[in-house]
Amino acid sequence: MPEKSFAYLVPQFPGQTHIFFWREITALESRGVTPALFSTTLPPPGLIAHPWSDQAMQRTTYLASRNPLRLLTMLPRLPWAAIMAEARRLPSAESRRFLRDVLISSPAADILARSCKAQGITHVHAHSCGRAALIAALAHHAHGLGYSLTLHGHLTDYGTAQRFKWRHAAFVSVITQALKDLLPDQLGDALPARLPLQPMGVDTDAFRRHTPYHPPQPGEALRLFSCGRLNMVKGHQDLMQAVRLMLDRGQPVTLDIAGEDDAGGSGYRAELAARIDQLGLGDHVRLLGAISAEEVRAHLLSAHAFVLASWSEPLGVAYMEAMSCEVPTIGTAAGGVPELITDDRDGILVPPQDPQALADALMQLARDPDRAMRLSRAGRARVVEGFDSRRGADMLIREIWPQDAA
Repeated sequence: MPEKSFAYLVPQFPGQTHIFFWREITALESRGVTPALFSTTLPPPGLIAHPWSDQAMQRTTYLASRNPLRLLTMLPRLPWAAIMAEARRLPSAESRRFLRDVLISSPAADILARSCKAQGITHVHAHSCGRAALIAALAHHAHGLGYSLTLHGHLTDYGTAQRFKWRHAAFVSVITQALKDLLPDQLGDALPARLPLQPMGVDTDAFRRHTPYHPPQPGEALRLFSCGRLNMVKGHQDLMQAVRLMLDRGQPVTLDIAGEDDAGGSGYRAELAARIDQLGLGDHVRLLGAISAEEVRAHLLSAHAFVLASWSEPLGVAYMEAMSCEVPTIGTAAGGVPELITDDRDGILVPPQDPQALADALMQLARDPDRAMRLSRAGRARVVEGFDSRRGADMLIREIWPQDAA
């Protein structure tokens, strides 16, 4: 056994957006901590796209179980007084959903706790406040396993019974101050004493340029790159509309979009493909699907600008990767993005759901190479200064073993 280890729980690992977790795992290992990897289930095959995915899957214990004996074993161990008290606080539909989730999650909690005990592990960190958090909380109540959580987005996106999930956590890390400021009103006395603010980050050594950035030249087609799940809230449809507006105004432009829908290609992708046809963008916009981090980096290094037009974005690792590669970055003033990008200092911010404003910003950037160069350099400096992925590993070590930091 390594000198230090803890359980590291990520839902549907390794998915298309999970490069951040792998970077954090690698950083932990470089510091002498070897996390034991757990997940709920595998992601759909179309979302498994990284060179390290096979290695990650081989290391991961998957917790989903339909074994009724595990549920029967867990039932007498569950904290029914606390569960029913939480259920009574909730509206009837949410109460029923919570009780159903308790039953579904209990076998997974039993597998998690018994596996940790066999490995001498006493703490699990769940990188989610959804069902993974419930699994961790139930493992704590039934088997005494210590646990902590990370909040990656708005609490309302992670299901019901948050007070039950949070109340006994040793700590909960939060990725933005905007999210953290909402928690006292949302959770009241269920808040843990420790709430470290820890943004996600990128490997700034891997995401860097080895050749100079070249801004667009007059008359040259503006090469845009975007990377994000194919979901309405990512605003890809708004970006396509902005491309159409730019073409209509005489600005040549191409757009590559990396990412897949949550169904592995059989969901929202079809709507975006239809939108490309409706707007007559078949020669200008490509849907690349889920691609590896190395492919993302290659597209960034050939792009004039990176754009993600999210309606709401907790923070945005994709923005960080682009900025780390010295690619001028355009985002929306939504969610936690302004905690990363200051408009016209290290990137450009536009209102969400505003294709016209997005088209205007891109047209201005295409016509101002000096500004593009300035934003290129400033974006890299911003990420190196405050958003290196190794900081998250340091936070976990510090919070899981606070006695060592004293």
